Amino acid sequence: MGQYLHQLVNTIRFPDLLDITIIAIFSYIALIWFKKTASRFVLIGIFILAAIYAVARVFHLYITEYVLQGFFAILVFALIIIFQEDLRRFFERLATWRFIKKDFLDASLHYDAEIINRAVTRIAQSHRGALIVLKGDDFLDRHLKGGFDLKGTLSEAILESIFDTHSIGHDGAVVVEGGRIAKFGCHLPLSIKQGKIGNLGLRHTAALGLSERCDALCIAVSEERGTVSIAREGTLTRLHNPGDLLSILEQFYRKGTPEGKRGAWMRWISENWGEKVVAILLACGLWLAFGYQTESIRRDYVRPIVYRNLPSDWIIEEQKPKETTVTLMGSKQAFGLLNEESLSVTLDMAKVKEGQQELPIGNNHIQYPSNVTVVGIKPNKIRFIAHMLTNFEAPIDVRFSGTLPKGLDLQKINVSPASVKLKAPAKNIKNIKIITEPIDLMEITATTKLTPQLVIPPGVQFADGKQPSVEVTIEVESNVPSLSK
Repeated sequence: MGQYLHQLVNTIRFPDLLDITIIAIFSYIALIWFKKTASRFVLIGIFILAAIYAVARVFHLYITEYVLQGFFAILVFALIIIFQEDLRRFFERLATWRFIKKDFLDASLHYDAEIINRAVTRIAQSHRGALIVLKGDDFLDRHLKGGFDLKGTLSEAILESIFDTHSIGHDGAVVVEGGRIAKFGCHLPLSIKQGKIGNLGLRHTAALGLSERCDALCIAVSEERGTVSIAREGTLTRLHNPGDLLSILEQFYRKGTPEGKRGAWMRWISENWGEKVVAILLACGLWLAFGYQTESIRRDYVRPIVYRNLPSDWIIEEQKPKETTVTLMGSKQAFGLLNEESLSVTLDMAKVKEGQQELPIGNNHIQYPSNVTVVGIKPNKIRFIAHMLTNFEAPIDVRFSGTLPKGLDLQKINVSPASVKLKAPAKNIKNIKIITEPIDLMEITATTKLTPQLVIPPGVQFADGKQPSVEVTIEVESNVPSLSK
């Protein structure tokens, strides 16, 4: 056991530690979400079915395995449908998350909390109904219906006037965001947990419904009883002490400040130790099962040799070999994750020189994943001839096939342009001829203009990299004497 642990410690690498850390974080987030989500019992049922499926595989219970296979085939779509609200909320938070938060002064926080507290107290004492929403980090727009944009400064007078029974928006909700009243007269989604509401009324049902869908803080004032209730994170709490509202508001506002965020980090470090330990153990177990293996295997891959940084005025000839065999060593899991297309052998030709030469192929020329090792390259060198291209101009030679039809004589051939600009090794320039594709004279019945393709020898390039358009004019004349009257 001690030897195994010693070997494990010696073989673990930084990418492995990073791999374990990422999986541990994902596992922790999943465990916390699993604990808080209202649909967690659905996940428990899925895990039970997964355990039954595993037992069926082990003991060859063919009917059970066949039925559950069909179930797991549509499981991903079922999870998206069941947890669509949780997933949407997660992605919304991810989109709005940022490192830097706007600074808020403690005095301003206390001032806003006191304004809301005094306004709610007066509304409750006068037995008027009210519903106030304090925005958190989550989006609210998709949960709100109707209402009027206000974007006014937060004040007791405005809050009390909005919830006056003669006001047009007194039956709706007021949305407070960033120390301002953003909207009023809004309608909120109702809670589906009627058992938590009892006979408290529509405002409390709406307050609880919104708190089930986002992290907003909702304040509901009962018109009949003159009581104040708080809805947060899917829980509705009635306040019996009037002073409790101020402390709850200050705590809510303080959580959104940088100081509150630092406190949240400290709480994150100190809380949920059980979930953290389980997440770390799960990540380590997954790595031991799929990422770590003491026995290594070897595999050969035949890959083409490619160039990079070859100057445009150079050409490579007589390359031998065209490809090489790369031998890799690693675990079976590492080869299972290996994409053969990502394995490449690339040589840098930035310092190429004229003539025949030889270059070695080493590990630094091979791009391969970090979880495998290169143990062999065969052949480990490449031979080729490099030439620098010289610009020159060569005439165009028109080639023909067949003969003209009877009764026609060839008078003249015009080529425009008469020559083309090329690039080729200097030693070959004198022997290079540029010809056209053969033109069939049998198809010529009158003076004709054609645009044939050019044929160039190997190792020769057009100066601008693309073939120019060449026009060939073939002039013919009839040799049949005309009959006179």
